[in-house]
Amino acid sequence: MVAAENHSHSNRPPRSGNTPSEGTPIIPIANTRLAETIKRGGPVYQLMIDSVRDYAIFMVDPNGHVASWNQGAERIKGYSSDEIIGQHFSVFYTREAIERGYPQRALDIAARDGTFEEEAYRLRKDGVVITAVRDENDNLIGFTKVTRDLTERRNAEQRARAEARRLAESEAANTAKTEFLAAMSHELRTPLNAIGGYTELLTLGLGGPVSSQQADYLDRIRRSQQHLMGIISDLLNFSRIEAGQITYDIAPISLLHVIEAAVKLVEPQAEAKAVSLEIDVTETGCVALGDRAKVDQILLNLLSNTIKFTGPEGTVKVQCAASANVASINVIDTGVGIPADKLETIFEPFVQLGRSLSSAHEGMGLGLAISRDLARAMNGDLTVRSTVGVGSTFTLNLPRAQ
Repeated sequence: MVAAENHSHSNRPPRSGNTPSEGTPIIPIANTRLAETIKRGGPVYQLMIDSVRDYAIFMVDPNGHVASWNQGAERIKGYSSDEIIGQHFSVFYTREAIERGYPQRALDIAARDGTFEEEAYRLRKDGVVITAVRDENDNLIGFTKVTRDLTERRNAEQRARAEARRLAESEAANTAKTEFLAAMSHELRTPLNAIGGYTELLTLGLGGPVSSQQADYLDRIRRSQQHLMGIISDLLNFSRIEAGQITYDIAPISLLHVIEAAVKLVEPQAEAKAVSLEIDVTETGCVALGDRAKVDQILLNLLSNTIKFTGPEGTVKVQCAASANVASINVIDTGVGIPADKLETIFEPFVQLGRSLSSAHEGMGLGLAISRDLARAMNGDLTVRSTVGVGSTFTLNLPRAQ
């Protein structure tokens, strides 16, 4: 008894009208046990073979005519046993393959050499093994052919390769974008820093007396310069976060200290809008694990946003809370609120609710996207609850320091 492997063509038009698809590598089968089992196993093994659905297993006689047909063959090949038994197995090959003598060549090689392997187009993507079956006197009594449908495996491999290519292209694009933004940032910061520096000198009167109107003009220049610097910083930070180029110095930090420092920095903004700032901290265990600079950045962004969207005489309250494993900062405002269907949208890059050409709200819509990414990178999260016309609550959750 000898075994051979064959990956061949099918010339039977698919019943669904589909065209033949690309073949896949063969799955090797043990080269002696299968044929011996089929030849001597009797009705028990025949019953087992007939019930197999993942493999097409069938016998052909020495002349190549189909002699048996299991359920797997019916499912994979599309023929019922009544249709196929007695037909020559060349019906599974393309006309071109038949003209080139491939069907008989497969049997001849299987009978002569014991091994036959070929990869080509077939009706289905499958692996095929042809086993020559001989009797005790080494006379050829037929062949066993085993086919397995590998369509899903090939599709999965193709999807994996495509995904790997997309990932590599995405990483390359992110790297190029980060490098471009870093270069652009440097080129823009240099003149903007000069503008800010000279504006400050003029404001101090180093160029001569400054009238109240001139002082107002200089203040507008300074605020515009700071606004542009903020946009550049946001773009660069967002690009670095996407590219995974931000480093974190994780350590225990007092959230009360973070709150007190941030509130002092935004007090001028709140006073300019007549918004009341309140610190409401009664919890004594608000110590989190995080990067102090990143937590400061998140809270400053939250406070700046809530003050921006809270009307005159409104209130922005900052609270601290702690549970067994989480330490939190809540920023609560009495602002306009956010519609329920927009609660997740506000965390997307370059999204700013109510943005229009005439909008009074400045910014690129990157602050919340950056803040949530920073929070998640520190094993925390940034969430929001809101009611239109009542206000919003932004919650920064971080791991609690034990």
